[in-house]
Amino acid sequence: MSAAAQETPKLTLDTNPTLFAVLAGMHACGYDQDLANSIPLRGEVRDEVLQAARTPRAQDALDRMCRYYVDHQQGDNSRQLAQYISLAINLGAPPAFEPKVREADMAPDAVYVLGFVPLLANFYETAGLEKIWARHGRDYESLIERFHKPVANLLMTTDLYLKQPLSGYVGRGFSIYLEPMAPAGLANARNYGQDYYMVVSPVASATGPALKLEQIRHTYLHYILDPLTQKRANTMARLQPLLEAVVTAPLSETYKRDVDLLVTESLIRAIEARMAGPKMPESARQAMVDASMGEGFILTRYFYDALITFEKEPVGLRDVFGDWLHFIDVNKEVKRAAAVQFAASSSPEIVRPQREEQLLDAAEKQLAARNFAVAQKLAQQALDENRGDAGRALFVLARAATLRGDVQSARTYFERTLRASHEPRVTAWSHIYLGRISDLQEDRQAALEHYRAALEAGDTAAETKTAAERGLQQPYNPVPQQPKP
Repeated sequence: MSAAAQETPKLTLDTNPTLFAVLAGMHACGYDQDLANSIPLRGEVRDEVLQAARTPRAQDALDRMCRYYVDHQQGDNSRQLAQYISLAINLGAPPAFEPKVREADMAPDAVYVLGFVPLLANFYETAGLEKIWARHGRDYESLIERFHKPVANLLMTTDLYLKQPLSGYVGRGFSIYLEPMAPAGLANARNYGQDYYMVVSPVASATGPALKLEQIRHTYLHYILDPLTQKRANTMARLQPLLEAVVTAPLSETYKRDVDLLVTESLIRAIEARMAGPKMPESARQAMVDASMGEGFILTRYFYDALITFEKEPVGLRDVFGDWLHFIDVNKEVKRAAAVQFAASSSPEIVRPQREEQLLDAAEKQLAARNFAVAQKLAQQALDENRGDAGRALFVLARAATLRGDVQSARTYFERTLRASHEPRVTAWSHIYLGRISDLQEDRQAALEHYRAALEAGDTAAETKTAAERGLQQPYNPVPQQPKP
């Protein structure tokens, strides 16, 4: 198949019956965030769902579904909604709602509410949600027709500004799901591997339903720019000191741990300031840049100045981006950041990357850098917030304790890792470390049992097998013996 044939459309603006069903189930359990500002369709569908739930069978299904819903509520509305949006994106069509990927490959927040699926399937069937969806099919189609042209124009003007091809990308997708059952004005975007998903909801206005188009452009810019930074690991390593300059900034901890994200978001903010509209005075654009710098996106000014020159040249952004990164003077930008008066708060990020493991990735990086306290803090946060694999988080905590010399805590964490982990490598190395601890405590029988268990864990890596076999051959000794003279 040719590259052209494999090219995916740059954007699909569509509806999603699975997303509708999940949100309908939430509404049946009392969810009503920002209902007053929504278009009338949301209230109409909500009333129909509640009416359909009054039959004995549907009521029984609803009671069981809502008990689960209440038991898995989050501390704030945005996280509560986000986990169910994540779940819906990972599910197939109703009535089966079959997961599209293995549980191990799902976003952690979706896994947290995965038990909602069979309960929703039962409610979907007993309450006849399929009929409600079909009844309002034309309403949804009308919304798609209303917003298709303004969204297409938005992307076209963005492409023209960046001087890039008006076409799709091989193996990548960008899907926007229009769902009025979500809170008014919602823009929740996610990045799962090569694909980007965005859920938007119209807000009621004097002229009819309206979308926040600037949020769509923001997500689209991530779709374009994220891969450009991810391909430049060596350059990003050089920019790593910039993270030290944003320690006290109000932006999310994610940006303070990942220079790729900090660079990308700074560039996006600069582009948004340049594209804010031909009638916007320069003073207003400068105010946007200053606000972005104040939040902690400290390269916004650098990229804003670069864009002014870029606009006068024929080359596209992909061609100049590498040079922009190359010519960043890290010391100069750190000094510029030191002069910034950081704001008290930062605006929430629209795109939620499927790097929920970022927290654990960062913990492992800190562990490798021997920043044990930071690694422990990040891994514990991942556990507390159900972000990422619990076994992996416990393994980081266990290794941090080992490297600090806290043998008792290390043993406890490795034992908890064995109960929580489903990954052969983590399981095998937990047994190896426990074997070594047993050897140091002169419990050779327990050590041998752990080394044997490591060989049976299913990890095929040569270094794992070697470490386990070495443990079986002789007790672990962290101090290598000197050869006899």
